[in-house]
Amino acid sequence: MAVPGGGVKEDSFNVLDLAEYTKNRPWWRKVFAPSSGSSAEKYNVATQLVIGGVTGWCTGFIFQKVGKLAATAVGGGFFLLQIANHTGYIKVDWKLVEQDVNKAKQQLKFHRSGNKISPEVKSRVDEVIIFLKKNVILTGGFAGGFLLGMAS
Repeated sequence: MAVPGGGVKEDSFNVLDLAEYTKNRPWWRKVFAPSSGSSAEKYNVATQLVIGGVTGWCTGFIFQKVGKLAATAVGGGFFLLQIANHTGYIKVDWKLVEQDVNKAKQQLKFHRSGNKISPEVKSRVDEVIIFLKKNVILTGGFAGGFLLGMAS
């Protein structure tokens, strides 16, 4: 490009490699835009309810299935232990079990009397409360969907 002084001006451009740029960004930034504030600012009420309801239903449905599987596994384990005890494969020392239970009760009483919450847990709880206050409609949809997912 010619400039009035007779010289040649070289334009300098910053080249942005989009492939590298997107590799370095987390997936939620790509989906929800660079500033992912509260959903109340971005979506209308119906959209928030639908998003919350669908994610809640999926979570409740999976929670129900995994819960049934875990309950079956634990119940089956107790059943097998009772059969093994009844047939003589296992001998339970009930006095030792009673001592361990009493020791656990004492430890629970000791920990309950302190009633101290660690700062990490307190900060996480505060973050959750702030999120719930900012996204009341989304949270309500999630809760309703979760209950429907547990019932289905």
